[in-house]
Amino acid sequence: MITITNLSKNYNGTTVLNIDHLKIPKGQSFGLVGNNGAGKTTLFSLLLDLIRPSSGNVFNNDITVSQSEEWKPFTASFIDESFLIGYLTPEEYFNFIGELRNRNKADVATFLKDFEDFFNGEILNQKKYLRDLSKGNQKKVGIVAALIGDPKVIILDEPFANLDPTTQIKLKKLIRDLTESSEVTVLISSHDLIHVTEVCERIVVLDKGKVVNDIKTSEATLKELESYFAGDQQVQEVQEDLS
Repeated sequence: MITITNLSKNYNGTTVLNIDHLKIPKGQSFGLVGNNGAGKTTLFSLLLDLIRPSSGNVFNNDITVSQSEEWKPFTASFIDESFLIGYLTPEEYFNFIGELRNRNKADVATFLKDFEDFFNGEILNQKKYLRDLSKGNQKKVGIVAALIGDPKVIILDEPFANLDPTTQIKLKKLIRDLTESSEVTVLISSHDLIHVTEVCERIVVLDKGKVVNDIKTSEATLKELESYFAGDQQVQEVQEDLS
């Protein structure tokens, strides 16, 4: 579904992302992990054509992302609160996204009924603007809005952050349900190794913009990731002590 070739991004002479080749097949639940500055958000921004690559290409269903918009009707995302429109209520925002996805208000209302439990009575009919919601509730709105219109590719950056434990559990079930039919490709970036190993069948580790590990998730994956990041931190501490 998604293919990356010779992709790089440079800022002021510094390379922040450099991936020779990466392929994410249709229907895969794909996790991306790495420390701050590893290049996770940069990669997702390139996948969504929010920034342009310094070299290389991203292909979404064989469409070159930076050269065409034909991938947009079947691709959805929520990166952060900047994707929201603060002066709209959740209902207005959902209907706005619905219009973009060729769904009328009745379609959107029917769709939202499936998320009443996920919203936990805190989103709809509250007469609040999005800007006045908590970070966690803003995230709920952004994630659910990304699902309107039955997208085939869904990209979520740090979806578990700011969510309470109950909502995190509900979100994990939601992600599993999305990928169960192998028709929807879900890409998730997260600092939470436990959550990402629970919902992703494949996990890629980025370090300083490069892929350093590509893991098919198993019972041993969490320990493998914890060992990698613990070792990386120890190396950093030794280097700092020597400097």
